[in-house]
Amino acid sequence: MSAPTTAAPTSALPTVVIGAGPVGLAAAAHLVERGLEPLVLEAGPAAGTAVREWGHIRLFSTWAELVDPAAEKLLAPTGWTAPDGATYPTGADWAERYLQPLAGVLGERVRLGARVTGVSRLGRDRIVDADRDTQPFTVHVTHADGTEERLLARAVIDASGTWSTPSPIGGDGLPALGERAAADRVSYRVPDLKDPAVRSRHAGKRTAVIGSGASAFTALAALADLATSEDGAGTHTTWILRRGIGGSTFGGGEADQLPARGALGLAAKAAVDDGHADAVTGFRTTAVERAGEQLVLVAEDGRRLDPVDEVVVLTGLRPDLSFLSELRLGLDERLQAPLELAPLIDPNVHSCGTVYPHGVKELTHPEKDVYLVGMKSYGRAPTFLAMTGYEQVRSIAAALAGDQEAAERVELTLPETGVCGGAGLFDEPEAATAESGGGCCASPATLTIGTGAPAASGGC
Repeated sequence: MSAPTTAAPTSALPTVVIGAGPVGLAAAAHLVERGLEPLVLEAGPAAGTAVREWGHIRLFSTWAELVDPAAEKLLAPTGWTAPDGATYPTGADWAERYLQPLAGVLGERVRLGARVTGVSRLGRDRIVDADRDTQPFTVHVTHADGTEERLLARAVIDASGTWSTPSPIGGDGLPALGERAAADRVSYRVPDLKDPAVRSRHAGKRTAVIGSGASAFTALAALADLATSEDGAGTHTTWILRRGIGGSTFGGGEADQLPARGALGLAAKAAVDDGHADAVTGFRTTAVERAGEQLVLVAEDGRRLDPVDEVVVLTGLRPDLSFLSELRLGLDERLQAPLELAPLIDPNVHSCGTVYPHGVKELTHPEKDVYLVGMKSYGRAPTFLAMTGYEQVRSIAAALAGDQEAAERVELTLPETGVCGGAGLFDEPEAATAESGGGCCASPATLTIGTGAPAASGGC
């Protein structure tokens, strides 16, 4: 089914939101609050499909930091009761107790099983300048039953995230030789050790965990717990880092203003200190070789690790930009994040996850009225907080409603990570030590924090 070539005035069209995750649904709530009509397109079968896939993981943010204010207002008349704000939900809790009810309130504004396969301007590919900004967007959708549809939109907010495109093993950003052939022994997700089938793959076995962020910490801590359990005797982890171990490797610890996030890093450190995991540093994998039923990882410098039974790859995520190829996006050449946002989150510049709140100004592209938000706005950079995404879409909704003053106002204070410093020389992690004072992550001098702002942020 196709939209007619003669369309209603662009201002009468809906704003298409891609993705019914936390930030996408928050975007819809803010648009509704502003009197604008959203249309949320979710490729999966339920709201929060990606969140449900890591539903076994407990977030390091509390419920108070994970519920968007506009969404809560939308839910209130239904009798919905917010969970205890001081408790920490799992991904499954977040999806079932918040995202699903929110999608229900939005009703027909949310379409499930609707995968966006392309976005462009009506009658204009990316080459054409003439009257470009006056044309509505065309959004090509493939439904779960295989039918196709073309929708028209006044604006597009892409909150599709990065979950579907994990980064590979290879230190050069490409799959290591043999990585695809070893797919039966390689996973790109934190293992759910409560699942008997998954648990049996790791209990009493040797697992390699590749990565140095929160997901890797989670996996290290979980596997260490397994090693001390009744059925986990012999369980051991080889933790592979592409760089060395420095003062900021395990995060801010007790200095982190999100206590559960700091505790996660300390739990990973304990896994190493207690002998449940061995850390291998400066190891950039170039090949994965079979050794019977096991795998051997080979580094660029020729080092070969002892055989392992499973490999858990947690080297980050990256945005899928393929369906946006006909739009004129302004993206940083390294991070694939919006140009104005990239300097704030570039891990080459600073190693912390503290980024001052930002909105429409930092997220604007050469293509008018198209925005990448949430995890996708960070491109390949890590450490995204949910409340950062909520602030992004609040600002964008205000801009689309013509309220520029509200769009430019900051209404959020984010917690410090307890770690701040440059990433240092590529092979000298000791250069990435914590700094005193504001450091690279301090808010700019001109930043204004709005009154009545939430006291804390959320993250995942």
